[in-house]
Amino acid sequence: MKKKLIAGSLAVLLIAAGAYYGWTSYQEEQKKSEMPTNTVEVMRKNLTSTVSATGTIIPLDSVKVSSKVTARIMNVYVKENDTVEAGQTVVVLDGTNLKAQRDRAQFQVTNTKSKYERQRYLYEVGADTKAALEDAQYNYDSAQSTLTERESDLAETVITAPMSGIVVGSPMTVGTMALGGDQNPSTLLYIADLSKMQIVAQVDETDIGGVEVGQKATFTVDGYTGKSFTATVSKISQTDTTNSWRSVVETSSSSTSSSSASVIYYYVTLDVDPTDMKLLPAMTARIEIFTADIDDALAVPIAALKSDKNGNYVMVVKADGTEERRQVETGIYSDEYVQILDGLQEGEKLSVTYSVTNKSADRHGPGGM
Repeated sequence: MKKKLIAGSLAVLLIAAGAYYGWTSYQEEQKKSEMPTNTVEVMRKNLTSTVSATGTIIPLDSVKVSSKVTARIMNVYVKENDTVEAGQTVVVLDGTNLKAQRDRAQFQVTNTKSKYERQRYLYEVGADTKAALEDAQYNYDSAQSTLTERESDLAETVITAPMSGIVVGSPMTVGTMALGGDQNPSTLLYIADLSKMQIVAQVDETDIGGVEVGQKATFTVDGYTGKSFTATVSKISQTDTTNSWRSVVETSSSSTSSSSASVIYYYVTLDVDPTDMKLLPAMTARIEIFTADIDDALAVPIAALKSDKNGNYVMVVKADGTEERRQVETGIYSDEYVQILDGLQEGEKLSVTYSVTNKSADRHGPGGM
C-alpha cells in the first residue's frame, strides 16, 4: 500500500513539473513574440545636440550692506522691494556715543596744539630742548589722527546705498544693535539689480567637454509654466564644484589612496537675456545648452545603434531580408537621432528591436479588470 502511495506521489510531482516547464516555455515564447523587429531608413536630418543641466538664478550685481561701526539702528528709510539709487541714505545708526568720542578727540587736538605752540616758542628762544619740542609735536599729530578716526566713525552712522537696485528681503528693524567691524558684521539689508540675472548651473563631467563660452541656451522655471527663457554661456569653471582634485594633489605622495564614486560636476555661468524682471533670485532653472547644430546630417534613430567592445554598430537589412552587422562612426546626438559619419549610406534599411507594452495591463494595472 505504501509503495502505491509513493508511486502516486511521484506521478503527481512529475505532472506538476511538466506543467511548470510548459508554462515557463510559453512565457518565454510570449516575451519573444513581444520583441518585434521594426525597419528604419538611414536619412538626412537637421540635428541639434544639447546638454541638460540644472542651475540657480542669481542677480548679476548685488551687494550686502553692512555696518562698519557697532551702534543701535535709529532709522530705516527703506523696506523690501523698494527701488534705491546709489548714494541714497537707507539706514541711520545712533551716533550719541560716537559724537561724544569725537568731541573728546577735538578737545585733545585743541589742548595738544596749544602745548605744541608753547613748546615751539620755548625752543626758539632757547629755553627748552629739541626733544621736548618733538614730544609735543608727536602728541599733537596723534591727537589729530584720533580726531580723524572719530569723525570717520561718526560719518559711518549714516549708511547709503552703494549701488542702484531693489531692496531684496526685509532690512533689519529699528532698535536692533548693528555689529560692525571686519569680522562678521551685521547685514543691514541686501540690494540687487534684478534687471540683469545669471544662472549658476552644474554640468556633469561627461557633458562639460561639449560646453563652450558663447553657446546659446533655453531654460524654464516652475514659476512660469509653459514659458521659455534664453541665456548665453559666459563662464566655465576650471575646477569641479567640490575642488576634489586638491585632495588628490595633497595625498599624491601618500602610499595609500582612496577612490570616490561621486559624480563630478563643474559650474557653468549663463547670462540671462532681458526678461522684464520676471525672474527672481533662487529660482531653479532647467537648462538646455545648444552645443552643436548640423544641417542635412546623415542620421539614424538612436534605437538602431548598438555597441560592444569594438565600438558602435547597426544591423543592416539587405534586399533579400537577411541582416548584416556593420560598424559605424558616430557624431553628435540629438534627443532621438545620432549622426553617422562613416559606415552607412542614405536610404539603407536598419533593423530596430523594441519592446511592446501590454496595453491591457497598462490600462487596468496589475490584476485589474
